[in-house]
Amino acid sequence: MALKDILPGQLGFGTAPLGNMFRDIPEEEARATVDAAWNDGIRYFDNAPFYGAGLAEIRMGEALAGRRREDYVISTKVGRLILDEVEDVNARDLGEKGDVFRYGRPNRIVNDYSEAATLRSIEDSLKRLRTDHIEIVWVHDVAQDFYGDEWLSVFESARKGAFRALDRLRDEGVIKAWGLGVNRVEPIELLLALDEPRPDGFLLAGRYTLLDHERALQRVMPQVAARGLGIVVGGPYSSGALVGGPNFEYAPATPEILAKVARIKAIADRYGISMKAAGLQFALANPAVAAVIPGASKPGRIAEDRAALNEVVPADFWRELRSAGLVDPAAPLPIAD
Repeated sequence: MALKDILPGQLGFGTAPLGNMFRDIPEEEARATVDAAWNDGIRYFDNAPFYGAGLAEIRMGEALAGRRREDYVISTKVGRLILDEVEDVNARDLGEKGDVFRYGRPNRIVNDYSEAATLRSIEDSLKRLRTDHIEIVWVHDVAQDFYGDEWLSVFESARKGAFRALDRLRDEGVIKAWGLGVNRVEPIELLLALDEPRPDGFLLAGRYTLLDHERALQRVMPQVAARGLGIVVGGPYSSGALVGGPNFEYAPATPEILAKVARIKAIADRYGISMKAAGLQFALANPAVAAVIPGASKPGRIAEDRAALNEVVPADFWRELRSAGLVDPAAPLPIAD
């Protein structure tokens, strides 16, 4: 089943912030954010055990406990088991995201992409999310940003374990779809090059944004569209850099990135366009993209995202971005060229 047939709308909710990403979010604030998303009409929620060592899933389960299960779609991820024992949060080796979830739960996180761990991970997520089924499962972070030179061996472990297990669960109707949930293009290229298994789509974070889209545009978007698969775009604001935040790719933004943001914003300001509208509508203009899932940790952010999605953006804005070299010449834009 195509992702676009499973997902209830173009705007979803990324729950990484609910895992106390970058800061200790009070319970009431986390709950109010999920409630705001629900009241806005959002019905797709993307989770992961990794987000706060289970914290995001626990909070999501509590917030959705009173809702009719058939009214919303959940995705979660496999590749990391969350154990009952605790560990020193500061001693974790989490690749490029070392400090992202330092305010999460201290439960020990174990990387394991085997079939047995995949099935156990899903069972654990079902308990934390307080549900009896999950529509979409992503294999999490089988890429260089977490595993460095070892990433290909981790990918191979997932190919023999998680990929085959999820292919079977999808074919059996236990889940509706599966794919990779990654921050890099290369693992998607590698999986698309295999004869089997058969993924349904991908969650690609940070790689199809206004600030960084060339590689995805060349390497994966055409293949995904041609095969009738779909991309869920995570991190459409590039860790906040696009909308004035200090971070890009979970780390302080470089002068080059900040300069690019400033150039885009100068054009957006001239047309009276919000940067959120530019970011969301750019991502959704690609026919391979099924949905965008900006993360939110404050209730007010949800209304901003919805307004950005509905904002009317003049065609001349997009043409000027293109003529200024701020978007790839081959990138689909929300206008009829």
